[in-house]
Amino acid sequence: MRDYQRGQIMLIVVLIMVTVLTVGLSVAARSVTNTRTSQDSASSEKAFSAAEAGVEQSLTSNNNATGSFSNHSSYTTTVVNLSGPAFQLNSGSPILKDDAIDLWLSTYPGYTNQWGGSFTVYWGKPSDNCTQSEATNTMAALEVSVLTGTTANPHLTRYLFDPCANRQAKNAFVSVAPGSYAVAGGNYAYKSSLIAIGAGTGLVASITPLYASTMMAVQDSGGLPSQGTVIQSTGSSGGTQREIQTYRYYPKLPSEIFQYSLFVP
Repeated sequence: MRDYQRGQIMLIVVLIMVTVLTVGLSVAARSVTNTRTSQDSASSEKAFSAAEAGVEQSLTSNNNATGSFSNHSSYTTTVVNLSGPAFQLNSGSPILKDDAIDLWLSTYPGYTNQWGGSFTVYWGKPSDNCTQSEATNTMAALEVSVLTGTTANPHLTRYLFDPCANRQAKNAFVSVAPGSYAVAGGNYAYKSSLIAIGAGTGLVASITPLYASTMMAVQDSGGLPSQGTVIQSTGSSGGTQREIQTYRYYPKLPSEIFQYSLFVP
């Protein structure tokens, strides 16, 4: 065999070995990646399940909680009152048209520590349109019903606001000019006038979007009473963590209370 032929055979052998080695390393790397992905997925599921268990524990006890499981997962929860000078209503999700949401002006469930001051409601987006068709109208008006006084002798006051000039000639709502308002992590196009509550007289308010669904936020002059609790649960498994945030609002009051001015504590 000639020398140049032996050199060609050696080159072919080397190329084959490199190819086999490359394929082998690729298969091994893919196998390691798949194994790691499977482990991470399993750890993520365990962490999420642990976080859910933490939420259930805090919903039962209404307190911070910690716990662990035999599958090497654990949870830690924090329970915080939903209150303060500004916060989003309905967890920042849209409130459906004609579906009221309560704003507590006293401490649930005994209607004690009645609040007094002024609060402003923010709602809507700059892109909202006011049309005659319910299918295309996206601009909401607001009805704010406020109960003050005592549980034995409550007083109901209604406030009506509408940013749509075309409707105001018919509904006679208070006109609202558009603007740009950043409140509690959200951006809103409209706000109500300040709604004043006498010191120590507030019970509860009901806020209803009319004509369209909308997102809303509230800002007040000194810190409204608790509206419920926020449960933040962190589940851990291995090096993986999953978080769940749950809002627990107080029970919604019957709409008849605000429609007929009857109040039974």
